[in-house]
Amino acid sequence: MKSTPSPATSKPPRLRVGLKDVDRAEFATAVRERLGKQRVSIMLDGEVIAFFKTKAGERGYQTLINQALHDVMRGEQIEAIIRQAIREELHAG
Repeated sequence: MKSTPSPATSKPPRLRVGLKDVDRAEFATAVRERLGKQRVSIMLDGEVIAFFKTKAGERGYQTLINQALHDVMRGEQIEAIIRQAIREELHAG
């Protein structure tokens, strides 16, 4: 009689923070703290996703979207600084 192989019992990977074994939730918290990132769910137009996927190539398109958002934030900060400087110059003159 042929014996059927038993399904391989695979243990879940060990999750460690430092030298300590941790559960999935604790590991996820440590990763978020380390990366400074937070998982969100957002609806984007298909055209937006296609654009960033095409532009990303081998890199992650989500990384490019994150970078684009950072660029917008910096742009607004720079604009506010320039506007304030112009106001101060006009007021002083």
